[in-house]
Amino acid sequence: MTMTRRDLMKTGAAAAALGAVAEFDWILPALAQGEVVVPFTDSHQNFNPTPAPDRRLFDTRALSGPFTPKDQFFTTQHYGHPEIDPAAFRLKVSGLVNSTLALSLDDLRKMGNTELIAGFECSGNRRPLQGLIGNGRWTGVPLKTVLDKAGLKADAQEIVFFGADRGKETVAFRGNNFDVEQQYGRSLPRARALAAEPAPFLAYALNGEPLTKHQGAPLRLIVPGWYGAPNVKWLSEIVVQNEPYMGKFQTHWYRTLKGEMINGEMKWVETGITHLNLKSFVARVTKNGNAHKATVIVLNDGTPIKSVEVQVDGGAWQPAKADPATTAKYGWKLYHWDWANAPAGEHTIVSRVTDATGK
Repeated sequence: MTMTRRDLMKTGAAAAALGAVAEFDWILPALAQGEVVVPFTDSHQNFNPTPAPDRRLFDTRALSGPFTPKDQFFTTQHYGHPEIDPAAFRLKVSGLVNSTLALSLDDLRKMGNTELIAGFECSGNRRPLQGLIGNGRWTGVPLKTVLDKAGLKADAQEIVFFGADRGKETVAFRGNNFDVEQQYGRSLPRARALAAEPAPFLAYALNGEPLTKHQGAPLRLIVPGWYGAPNVKWLSEIVVQNEPYMGKFQTHWYRTLKGEMINGEMKWVETGITHLNLKSFVARVTKNGNAHKATVIVLNDGTPIKSVEVQVDGGAWQPAKADPATTAKYGWKLYHWDWANAPAGEHTIVSRVTDATGK
């Protein structure tokens, strides 16, 4: 059911010649010898990967492998990039726990050195650029390991994650405005925080190297299959409590609002942004001689994918081929479609994805 962005691409005169499509091995999306990117006409003109100090966009036309390089992985935040000394860093765990903790990076490494492949996007990622996106190989320790070490008390219901990034905010309360300092924070209910599948993850490395400042060094939270907002960067505190967390970025930001018919009456319902919605989009189109290829990026919450298809100019849907290098359950998936005998001119290319549930 999910339709993706429509990308226009202009092939140029060289694409007009007819001929057999070469059999390429698309195991990795890096450009082959002689392969060039065909420009979109509706996006990416004068692309700026750093449009603001607090934002970095990934140019999907620059795909070079299954994982996004650390200096290209997208980032966006609200209170800048805090500088944290890795040697002095301590992750504090407090609240409704049997033992409060102050864990160094060495402590965390001793507790876990496992890997998780996870890709996600910002909940505001959309056409025409689709640049708030990335896929990484994260190294760290499952959240449950840390919470088990602290020991959750029986009445512990909410696990709150605070980043070291903070700033002044004006908060309205009982008719008055108050300027108060706010930390970026998000929370998970107890059952979700302790879930074995998908297990929330505390990451201290990306693609085999320590996290960068833009990616939340020295420690961040990863919730596999979820949007970026809950993946708290510069993670400094975990506070366990028995009441719902009501922080700004939990209750006022990163929400959806939609009308639902309930008992025959339209009610406007707010929900938190959590699981990734099923999505595909055409990330780039390339040509090699007379052969063209469309590369599609698929994001989802880990539900198995049934099919990915590509359509040109409203014609028949054609099956795309899964890239064997991107099959991780919670990572992004790349699909490729070879296009024979593409006529010169401007074309509309659309992708669609269907998962195993029929969505």
